[in-house]
Amino acid sequence: MKRIDCLSAIYDSLEDCAVVTIMGAVAVELYSLGHRANFFYLEHAMGLASSIGLGIALAQPNRKVVVIDGDGSVLMNLGTLTTLARYAPGNLTHIVFDNESLLSVGGFPTATSTGSDIGLMASGAGIEHSVTVRELDAFVAEATEAVESDRLSCVVAKVEAVGPAGFHMDLHMLENRFEFPRALRLQDEKQAEPPPRPDPRGAEPLTDEPAHPH
Repeated sequence: MKRIDCLSAIYDSLEDCAVVTIMGAVAVELYSLGHRANFFYLEHAMGLASSIGLGIALAQPNRKVVVIDGDGSVLMNLGTLTTLARYAPGNLTHIVFDNESLLSVGGFPTATSTGSDIGLMASGAGIEHSVTVRELDAFVAEATEAVESDRLSCVVAKVEAVGPAGFHMDLHMLENRFEFPRALRLQDEKQAEPPPRPDPRGAEPLTDEPAHPH
């Protein structure tokens, strides 16, 4: 299966989540499906998407957090698996696309091409719900269930070593850095708004907003 197909299949499920991606092809392919302000593309920090996602999940336990990672990045920061397991935030889903290749930086093979198993590593680190999938339907089912659940999950998806034709994104890194936390704050404010009170006279619902004279 292809990573872009996987991302497309779960795109709608990410609308209300804080989404952190690793650099390179993962970021570009998610961006190509349609940028949302709640997407943070962690450029120039290979291996650290899971660390950023963990920080958000611990600081904001009522928010769903999805980290979209790659095998090369996870292998650069294997300690992240034990740290995730230690704190085990129930609002965090860690999706790892494993194409057995450092595709974004030349296509060199990673350790998963010679037998290393990230899913087993995650389980061994103490992440209780860790699965590896190889078919699109299975990926959609596992990823959707993980996002909707209240437990830390790691979903490893074995995908083809193919990526985008180019890596250009019309979004400046600094703009994304400020846009992302602002989007999360606006989501919180929207959720905190009281619902409109029904008007007993059958007119438009009443709100607590003051009337504005014309």
